[in-house]
Amino acid sequence: MLMPNEHLRVQPAVPSGRSVQLALADVDRPVGFSLPIAAPGFKPAVTFPLGDREAGARVLHQFAEWMSTMLSQFALASSIADNQPSLGSGSWEVLRGSELLAVVDLKLGSGVKPGVSSKDFAEASWCIRDRGAVSIPLHYQRASVSLLMWQYAQRTERDLLPPHYRDQPLYFRRPPRLPQRQLKDAHLLIVRELATNQGMNFSGLQQATGLGVEPLTRVLSALYVVGSITSNPKRAMQSGPRLPGGRDSTAGEQSAYSVVMDSAPRPPDLPGRRISDMTAPLPLMPSSF
Repeated sequence: MLMPNEHLRVQPAVPSGRSVQLALADVDRPVGFSLPIAAPGFKPAVTFPLGDREAGARVLHQFAEWMSTMLSQFALASSIADNQPSLGSGSWEVLRGSELLAVVDLKLGSGVKPGVSSKDFAEASWCIRDRGAVSIPLHYQRASVSLLMWQYAQRTERDLLPPHYRDQPLYFRRPPRLPQRQLKDAHLLIVRELATNQGMNFSGLQQATGLGVEPLTRVLSALYVVGSITSNPKRAMQSGPRLPGGRDSTAGEQSAYSVVMDSAPRPPDLPGRRISDMTAPLPLMPSSF
């Protein structure tokens, strides 16, 4: 049934089951519904007869076309991860011969040519350009660099967390520049711990949050690639008494992950107190972003 708040309630298939609510405005992937539609007034964009295999296959092919944009963005993010040790702040064009595959710029964000794949990027070169000298073609798929890398970190099997982030103190730098719906409870929990307890290490975060090694690694990786955490106290946003100046824990930390990301003013100092809820003690981007 369609609820007054525009959420769709799907009744359980068995009497003892629980219903599921879908906030359709927040769904970030294709969804199809089998016929007949039981909810009055609900007119989904994609429907199919449940017993028709050919109709189901057509819907899946339609979904594949829609998801091709995300696949191209995933390929671009993977190329950034491959090349980030040599990338720095600036404007970049990704070229395969004379073909422009993508544009990555600090202010403009990222734009990727529809339909390109990881194979295309494997044969491409990253070419730096003067600031303001690049533009993103109108038909290219655009996303902020933060969102591009965040979505990649959520899905890749690659370990994006630097080795020293597993044993050295970690510090909160700034809120992720993302729509709030992109952050899950685990991300907010880690942000809370680091914002109120600067200098916790990996094992300390495990003990404080109860997260296992693999889930914690994935959460920290996502926060790392959008520039929200650091192992360098000089670059940390202080939320309590100012820490003594520190030196870079590694020469390679100043990489594309920290300098190509969208710039944003840091919020004012946070109160150095412990909070007990699951929310992040910092301003985030609005959900309507």
